[in-house]
Amino acid sequence: MKFSFARGVSRDSRRWSLWVLMVTLVVALLGILVWLAGRYESSMVQSRLEHDASETVTDIRSELTRNIQTFQALQSSERTPSSWHQSAIELLREHREIMRLEWRNEALEVQAFAETPYRTSVFERLGRSSMQADVSLTCTTARRLSGSAYSTSYFMPQPNGLGLEVMDMCLPIVAAGRITGFTIATYSLQDILSELVGKQLSRGVGLSFTEADGTRLALHGVPAKGSRIYIAQQLLDLPGNTMVVRMESRLGTPALFPNVLTALVTAMSLALIAVLFLFARDMRRRLRVENDLGEALAFRKAMEDSVLTGLRARDLQGRITYVNPAFCKMVGVEAKELLNHSFPSPYWPPELASMYQQRQEIRLAGNNLPREGHESVFMRRDGTRFPVLIMEAPLINAVGKHTGWMSAILDVSEQRRVEELSRASQDRLQATARLAMVGEMASLLSHELNQPLAAISSYATGSLNLLQGETAAEKPAAAPTPPLSEDLQLAMRRIAEQAERAGKVIKSVHDFVRRRDQVREAVQPRALLDAIMPLVSLQARKLGVRVVIEVDESCEPVLCDRTMVEQVLLNLSRNGMQAMQNLPEGAPPGGAAPQPGKVLTLRIRPAASNAHSRWVEFAVIDCGQGIAEDVAERLFTPFFTTKEEGMGLGLSLCRTVIEQHGGFLGFEAAEPQGTIFSFTLPAALAQDAGSERP
Repeated sequence: MKFSFARGVSRDSRRWSLWVLMVTLVVALLGILVWLAGRYESSMVQSRLEHDASETVTDIRSELTRNIQTFQALQSSERTPSSWHQSAIELLREHREIMRLEWRNEALEVQAFAETPYRTSVFERLGRSSMQADVSLTCTTARRLSGSAYSTSYFMPQPNGLGLEVMDMCLPIVAAGRITGFTIATYSLQDILSELVGKQLSRGVGLSFTEADGTRLALHGVPAKGSRIYIAQQLLDLPGNTMVVRMESRLGTPALFPNVLTALVTAMSLALIAVLFLFARDMRRRLRVENDLGEALAFRKAMEDSVLTGLRARDLQGRITYVNPAFCKMVGVEAKELLNHSFPSPYWPPELASMYQQRQEIRLAGNNLPREGHESVFMRRDGTRFPVLIMEAPLINAVGKHTGWMSAILDVSEQRRVEELSRASQDRLQATARLAMVGEMASLLSHELNQPLAAISSYATGSLNLLQGETAAEKPAAAPTPPLSEDLQLAMRRIAEQAERAGKVIKSVHDFVRRRDQVREAVQPRALLDAIMPLVSLQARKLGVRVVIEVDESCEPVLCDRTMVEQVLLNLSRNGMQAMQNLPEGAPPGGAAPQPGKVLTLRIRPAASNAHSRWVEFAVIDCGQGIAEDVAERLFTPFFTTKEEGMGLGLSLCRTVIEQHGGFLGFEAAEPQGTIFSFTLPAALAQDAGSERP
């Protein structure tokens, strides 16, 4: 026991010594890095200062050159001394670095001059004539160079006890290739530094003009305080004068030798590698245990991330403490937005948030929650709702303490969608069964009604023959036919025609139900209306509706199943008249004339065509109340009807008939009220139309 304790103490002391050694090396390395950073910063400051000094010289030279161009512009035209003086004053107001501006003739006699308005004359004490020798020398140099020349700087004492270092610039005035005079500008060296150098370059540094031997001529600005001075010098070479621009800056940095730095870094690196090797050997066993623990945690995390069930944990206050990726993907919200989030949750629908919060407070108030699931509705980030199944249970930690609640959430939206599809399939199957039953009934009725219709047609024909025979036998040859006999004959003919037409309708319906090939013929569009007008007129007279026919005579014959298309027109006409039967402008009793408000328009006109086919449009227009939006969505659905006695098959069959002809049946609102039902039929080709003519 004592040996084991001593071995543990020895291991701990060795580990601590390694830690101390490593910390010492790291601290030393950091100190070296700080020193290196200081050295690097010093070199960067020096480089930046050298660059700024070069930029300063460039700025001064550029501004002096720009001033020379301004002086040349000042003498560009014939000027009098007074006008030149006015222009010179304006120029001096814009250039503070120029102390005096002179216009001299070829003999260097002053023609006109101007002084800067910002200070007293620099030559007030000694006078301008004292510098005549320097001016002559400078202008001689300018004449020789055929351009501007600068004099050496000279000191001018001022009345206030101070002095000013200035220099002259002489620029020849050339006219017709001959020098006619000179422009002489007197610059203040200090103002050159303050006015011609950019503010960003002169901020925080000291600028000065010096001679080659280091004599300072002018100073502008004071460098910031520091323990080390950085100096950059650049040569300002002007025609006739050369000066040095000196820039100073201060910064506190250490100063060591670079070779010592290299040796220290190498030694510290070797020592650090040795300590790390020893430390790695001591930590090997601990890393093995940590790897085992990490693998266990990774395996558990992989299981949590792989399940499709959303997992959510709450603490005792209802705050979310854990969510897995499946839950975040389910609600479309990132985990960082959900963690530590209390009520209301961001995935609760706003309209259900209050109810959910009350339910959660009741559940969290109890110690034990039921383990069976309950259904709820969650909301994704985009606002879509989806149903979920939630199963909750108490969350117990390793020591058996109740710390919160764990929930498993299943997205059952796909299950609900499958159930809805199954329900819709059942409805479609029932509708299909009803349609099949209707087809069988139609076949049965067509078979059973053929014989009564044939009998009606035969009786009508026989009665017509008897009436014609009796009329011919009883009346003299020259006697006119009684009106009653003519009406009876007309009625019998109508009965025979309608019976024959009913037989054709039944046969067409039978062929339509049995999916047989339809017999199509080229028919004039007006003939289709004429065939149904007796029945339409009878229905219109009954309901007090006025029928208006609009036929474009340029319409071509259409290729169609005549009987089925006539039934479509008749069905749409009846629907249009029934849509207007509740209008206040109803027909008066006793068969009086209909009011003008109830009008049914039957219109035929050419429809849009292309290079391959032509179409004819049929339209039935009523003046009813129109079709509501909820009814319009289901108008052509089989077995859907708004009439008490209707079966809901009329419009559906009409659309099917038109689509079998290659056309389209649709509707739109009419102005100011009413509905327009229109359909298109293909125009017959020339050979098809010609084959049908007698």
